[in-house]
Amino acid sequence: MPKLRIDDQEIEVLEGMTVLQAAELLGIEIPVFCYHRKLSIAGNCRMCLVEMEKSNKPIASCAMPASEGMVIHTQTPMVKKARQGVLEFLLINHPLDCPICDQGGECDLQDITMAYGSDASRFNLNKRAVPDKDFGPLIETAMNRCIHCTRCIRFANEIAGVPELGAVGRGEMMEITTYVQKTITSELSGNMIDICPVGALTSKPYSFRGRSWELSNTPSVDVMDGVGSAIRVDVRGREVMRILPRQNDAVNEDWISDKIRFAYDGLKYQRLDRPYVRGKDRHLHSVSWEEAFGKIAEHLQDIPGDHMAAIVGDMVDAEAIIALKDLMAMIGSSHIECRQDGARTLSSPRCSYLFNTTIAGIEQADFCLLIGTNPRWEAPLVNARIRKSYLLTGLPVVSVGPFHELGYPVNHLGDDPLILERILKGRHPICTQLQNSKHPMMILGQGALRREDGQSILFLARQMAEKYAFVQTTKPQLLEHWNGFNVLQTTASRVGALDLGFIPSRTGYGLKEIMESISQKKIKAVYLLGADEIDMELLKSAFIIYQGHHGDRGAAVADVILPGAAFTEKPGTYVNIEGRVQRALKAASPPGEAKEDWKIIRALSEKLGLELPYNTLEEVRARLVEVNPLFDELDTVQRAPWQEFGEKSDIHAVPFKSVIENFYMTDSISRHSITMAKCSLEILGGQKRANVDG
Repeated sequence: MPKLRIDDQEIEVLEGMTVLQAAELLGIEIPVFCYHRKLSIAGNCRMCLVEMEKSNKPIASCAMPASEGMVIHTQTPMVKKARQGVLEFLLINHPLDCPICDQGGECDLQDITMAYGSDASRFNLNKRAVPDKDFGPLIETAMNRCIHCTRCIRFANEIAGVPELGAVGRGEMMEITTYVQKTITSELSGNMIDICPVGALTSKPYSFRGRSWELSNTPSVDVMDGVGSAIRVDVRGREVMRILPRQNDAVNEDWISDKIRFAYDGLKYQRLDRPYVRGKDRHLHSVSWEEAFGKIAEHLQDIPGDHMAAIVGDMVDAEAIIALKDLMAMIGSSHIECRQDGARTLSSPRCSYLFNTTIAGIEQADFCLLIGTNPRWEAPLVNARIRKSYLLTGLPVVSVGPFHELGYPVNHLGDDPLILERILKGRHPICTQLQNSKHPMMILGQGALRREDGQSILFLARQMAEKYAFVQTTKPQLLEHWNGFNVLQTTASRVGALDLGFIPSRTGYGLKEIMESISQKKIKAVYLLGADEIDMELLKSAFIIYQGHHGDRGAAVADVILPGAAFTEKPGTYVNIEGRVQRALKAASPPGEAKEDWKIIRALSEKLGLELPYNTLEEVRARLVEVNPLFDELDTVQRAPWQEFGEKSDIHAVPFKSVIENFYMTDSISRHSITMAKCSLEILGGQKRANVDG
């Protein structure tokens, strides 16, 4: 490990670290434009120049490896003059339109010029004019401001895996552009806005709507997939103005998906802001909370407890789930269901529904088998990790399921589930590759688990995991070293609901049985807690209570509507695909008379004469820990012991199917987002037209 001195401070660093990284470890600030810790080194802005003894000119610290005996100075007159010169060159063609630039107030060029720039310029020539580019409905361009740092190009090529951006021309005439005029199709494209150090790339939906100093920001969690990305919600008044990523290297690193970043405008439309009751004329009428609860109590008093069912949706917090579970237990019903997509997942053992490798653990895998999944749409940040591992180690990826372009080479074996049986029996060409892998990883998607034979495929996947050392255990019931068996959940509430046991007991009805029992009059009332992804036509003959935040599919068939709060409008606990317990904070107030979900259930229980034994959020969270002690361990991953699961039976020869047809519209928020509608039309519509033309 080399030792070097920087500004009279000695430091020992790992082999391969750069001078810039060494300075960061010492807390010494060196200004940069082109350098980004998650991207390859370009070394083309020259802003990070420092002085090195025995060198007759300054060096680029971002590209210079730290070596034994180096002596670096970052504050000498030579360095100061070099930095001023670089900024002077960068500002030759910059339009200096800070007052009308959306990046104003959080612009690297603005801040660095203030700190390191000169107070005068020697250039008075006409500025270069560059036409703006159309990158689609998400990214606004002002290419006159571009300083050619190439961060966006490197992000598209390295992280997103969609090499649609590049540079044309040379020197002053160089331009960042798409080679052919087209919309950027990556599900992570919005991250280019964050990494752009100037105002060349800004958010199109947020354009001219606010300034950074006007906004209050609150840490939260992404609930539009199961990854649980760390996000920041920026609010002005009661309105969510934008959503940005927070750094969390264990989960999403510095990135978030475009859906959570841009679908926030869906929070403004079709909101439920007061209770409604369906009258004798079959129309919904607004009522008070007391009247809505009275209607429910009046209807349920004539219904036996075991004739009532409850279904939980995809974005529900753990506090509301446990409150509804306790209420259903008091009513006397075991017909509770969190798998509104029909997945054959059970709540035990825990290893059967978790992403056991962990998201960061993907980088340790030396083989990846995808079964019935499209991670690019189901979990873009997981897909980005797989691509990262491919770039670093050449990770071989094999897929059984529908073909999708994932952004890295994939050996697609077909969509026939019987291929898995041949792999298990050692009769497939990839078996040799599996046997030679030290850390193989399997990702089982919902396309495999939502089938009628989902439990059979789960059983087969477990057998494969044990035969080919996807799971390496040395003692029964004890997990050690490596667990490469992973289930990719696509919803934010699923793991938390399974951890809390929100599935039917042996005598209870699952989703399919609930639907069948409604037509047979065995189920007469159904409580939908944010559940909008089921076939509502099958519910119409039952008494429907819908609690949610949007006038979506569930509200359309409800007899009573109870307005809840969206994820930005309440504190909530969520469990991501790894089993990591995370907390989201309240960023804004819910509209009108809408309330937090657990509070609504608690108030309803009192009206029904079945008062739940908690009154505060702290008491509800204590109940979570009582039901499952894992809820007391925040932001940590608890390893799940390896146990037997699945059911041995025949696998159907029905091809695997994709579970997501439209990435941009998968829930009640994104379905009401104008921005997501534009993405569906321009991005997905453009891809379909290209496929037809091709």
